[in-house]
Amino acid sequence: MTRLRVGFIGTGRKKDRPDLTGFFMAYQHAAGYLALPDACELVACADIVRDNAAAFAAFAGIAESGIYTDYRAMLREARPDVVSICTWPHLHAPMVLDCARAGLRAIHCEKPMSDSWGAARLMAQECHRHGVLLTFNHQRRFGGPFVRARELLLAGEIGDLQRLEIGSVDDLMDDGTHWIDACNYYNADEPVEWVIGQIDYREEQRAFGLHGENQCLGLWRYRNGVHAFIATGIGSEAVGALIRLCGSQGTIEIAPRGGPLLRLRRRAGAWEEIPTGGEGLHDAVFTARAVADLVAAVQRGYEPLLSARRALSATEIIFSIFESSRRRGRVDLPLTITDHPLEAMVASGDLRPAPPG
Repeated sequence: MTRLRVGFIGTGRKKDRPDLTGFFMAYQHAAGYLALPDACELVACADIVRDNAAAFAAFAGIAESGIYTDYRAMLREARPDVVSICTWPHLHAPMVLDCARAGLRAIHCEKPMSDSWGAARLMAQECHRHGVLLTFNHQRRFGGPFVRARELLLAGEIGDLQRLEIGSVDDLMDDGTHWIDACNYYNADEPVEWVIGQIDYREEQRAFGLHGENQCLGLWRYRNGVHAFIATGIGSEAVGALIRLCGSQGTIEIAPRGGPLLRLRRRAGAWEEIPTGGEGLHDAVFTARAVADLVAAVQRGYEPLLSARRALSATEIIFSIFESSRRRGRVDLPLTITDHPLEAMVASGDLRPAPPG
């Protein structure tokens, strides 16, 4: 079998401690490909800072000839089959579109999808049109605690799913996208009918260049009647858990305050701690599993678990919460705007967050 040629856009600088300017995710992506030596060959990387690209190349075993500062040159000359994009959100759309037009077979992109709803839709549309598999790194779908919770749900341990709750989340775009996607995962990626929400943004905070609300409440309804609720920022700890699955005959909680990582309560019984195989909430191996699923999807021709179709659903919920706050009313889906409502409200002066600190 011919190995897939893999390239990387946006290697970043591997810092001692990650923060909201970089989590050196390219290194986690690379570990996933390196774990598949019979299927993948790492051939090129691009970063606007050559020293960053060179350091990454040394880590990933990429030859000096595969180091670029211009990703378009990398696409032309190295001709990768698969590319991982690990840049800030406002760069995702132009880079994904360039990769799709270059004839790649697959793209694995970091989340959040993009800095606008229109750009997110365009990426999915163009990759579909060009026959390119596009995934976004909502890697928690491959994490032990999250997979185990879904297994318990599917086994009927809490009866029929009725409600999903998300709390202890920093913001919608950077942090919340993972947990909203997890709700979709638990509800079998059921379509969403409507969204209503409100945000507060009085002190400026940004994650990877994008404004992020200080506080949010959001509610949405899936077509099968299941509801989901999210609280972010100030007061979000009131939910009492990172994710709660409420069923007709019990409850599952992931990362409850003061409790174990995963627990189950049937009806009115006592809480039972559920083993998670020693895995936490943020383990790097989740990304490696996401990469492995994408590679297998390329080889076998199936829809990967982190497909753009699924990422769009979580992203639509996020932008709909912002749009609901802008409209001061419920948003019925599909969402028809093209911009980012929070960014637009700041630009117009409708929201005037004070400088941070």
